[in-house]
Amino acid sequence: MVSDRKKRALITGVTGMVGSHLTDFLLENTDWDIYGMCRWRSPLDNVEHLLDRANRGDRLVFLDGDLCDYISLQGAVEKSRPDYVFHLAAQSYPTTSFTSPVATLDTNILGTTRLLEAIRHCRDIDPVIHVCASSEVFGRVSREKLPIGEECAFHPASPYAISKAGTDLVGRFYAEAYGMKVMTTRMFTHTGPRRGDVFAESSFAKQIVMIEQGQIPPVVKTGNLQSLRTWSDVRDAVRAYYLLVTVDPIPGAYYNIGGTYHCTVGEMLRHLISLSTRRDIQVETDAARLRPLDADLQVPDTTKFRQHTGWEPEIPFEKTMYDLLDYWRQRLDRGVRCLAR
Repeated sequence: MVSDRKKRALITGVTGMVGSHLTDFLLENTDWDIYGMCRWRSPLDNVEHLLDRANRGDRLVFLDGDLCDYISLQGAVEKSRPDYVFHLAAQSYPTTSFTSPVATLDTNILGTTRLLEAIRHCRDIDPVIHVCASSEVFGRVSREKLPIGEECAFHPASPYAISKAGTDLVGRFYAEAYGMKVMTTRMFTHTGPRRGDVFAESSFAKQIVMIEQGQIPPVVKTGNLQSLRTWSDVRDAVRAYYLLVTVDPIPGAYYNIGGTYHCTVGEMLRHLISLSTRRDIQVETDAARLRPLDADLQVPDTTKFRQHTGWEPEIPFEKTMYDLLDYWRQRLDRGVRCLAR
């Protein structure tokens, strides 16, 4: 018998930047029902525009779940019974991982294991599963190994990166050992509206807007500006994730995904400052923002993923940065108060 039930997607970390944009994309471009998992205490700012829809039960349901609590994951999987799983939830701040390494490893490695176990033991489902690792798994790569291919050795440079290496390996293990349809991705730097202010480019944009509004002196405080990054837009990233699970998904496959625009963090900052209404902004290194160890050459080879899915990034760096700055202008114009971090 052919079921007429609509497809269902479970998104862990739905209230994050990527999870919220993925929800927007799927609601607009599919007829799937979306189940967004988040902790009961997660801020809802990024999904505020979706809450009326959730209240009406219009293809969107929010579920309580915590990667550190197996029973809650069981409940989320049983309630959603998904055809697709996008596992995005994580302790995702590299700098925080230096001060909270155990929590980072527990959430990201064991949390992924708990989720996959909950899926494995849920009867009569066989979803396509995306496990989101990170380009940070490659860590400190020598220049002669650029661009970074999928087979490049892992050399993680933070507890966060170590946790994502574990996440990547756990996902691939469940595909090989249990025949689950798990694929892992190593997404390189992606940003845009709703980016958390603990990440460099969003912190810079927020500080610039606070300067424009006279809330702080005209000094942007920074960490390492020499790191070379490849930038892509979060809206391109979520389109890639949709293609990952819908275009001939291969269990156990792993892909690098990323943009095509490369520049240092310092060059990115100079571009953001050039978009400001202020012409007196200075830059100052803040020792507290420097990591003990940093991944400084992040340039991907994305041939494998592009050839498999046909995906190409579409949104230029300049639009991404403008939209990120505009996001903070809109927030502060609404009276949102921010820490100068």
